[in-house]
Amino acid sequence: MPRKPKSKLTKSPKPRNDNSGTPFNPGSQVEISSNDVGFRGSWFMGTVIRRPTARNPTKYLVEYSRLFETETGKKPLKEVVDLDLLRPLAPREKERQFKNSKEQIKFAAEDLRLHREWIKGEWKPPLEDDTETEKLATNSKEEPDKVKTEELFSNSKPEEEPDKFNTEGLFCKGTLVEVSSDEDGFQGAWFAATIVEPTGKDKYLVEYQSLRTEDDKEFLKEEIDIKHIRPSPPETLMVDRFNKLDEVDALYNDGWWVGVISKVCSNSKYVVYFKTTKEELTFEQSDLRLHQDWINGKWVTASQGLRW
Repeated sequence: MPRKPKSKLTKSPKPRNDNSGTPFNPGSQVEISSNDVGFRGSWFMGTVIRRPTARNPTKYLVEYSRLFETETGKKPLKEVVDLDLLRPLAPREKERQFKNSKEQIKFAAEDLRLHREWIKGEWKPPLEDDTETEKLATNSKEEPDKVKTEELFSNSKPEEEPDKFNTEGLFCKGTLVEVSSDEDGFQGAWFAATIVEPTGKDKYLVEYQSLRTEDDKEFLKEEIDIKHIRPSPPETLMVDRFNKLDEVDALYNDGWWVGVISKVCSNSKYVVYFKTTKEELTFEQSDLRLHQDWINGKWVTASQGLRW
């Protein structure tokens, strides 16, 4: 079973306002978030053990349902967390459609739910009564100004999938690109390359700019599927300095590896944590760039990707 690290790399978040009435009583089932590196964006099920005291009005003692203190998995992990990291259990959903991400993992329907945010004591997008949902779907022709619930949750407008984006004319001979790989040891890295020529449907021959053949006589050439090719990122996201927990790409072993700033050092140096290898390495600022993803033909930064 997974274990949550005891060490903290982040400062305690500031208490969130307007949540004094949040009904987290002893025994309440909740979801618990974390600012620990490698756990950001995740929510873990748990139970409130003790309500906040007058001394610490925003602190709760919780017991995790599936995180344990030891690898044996016998004693559930207990932890004092800030109110800002708690929310009620999210409601179960009817069958919904979910957008594609960059990786594909199979899940049973009961293990999926629509993503919502707990903001100032309310779920966003808001919850809707099932009866009202059926009325909206039935009466949509008579009341065209009402928004269909399906459009609110599943974004029924047709949307191009990443692998169906029209790349005609985008990857021409001589185009500078970046190439990724699914091979062990190379996941999460992008390598600079040049398009040599198309070799078939959605396949291209590329020549790497930094990887060489085994005899070191020339740069390595390889046939790559379009799913592992993207344009060279724009250089418009220049920053004076990086902050703790910024998602970045680090230039290492001839490629750009995605990681998170875990420590800001002096002399424009930063410690970067890599989730895929669970390693931390120190980099000069000149060897770092803000992380961007190529999604549906557009560059998206980490902060933009978190907006709903």
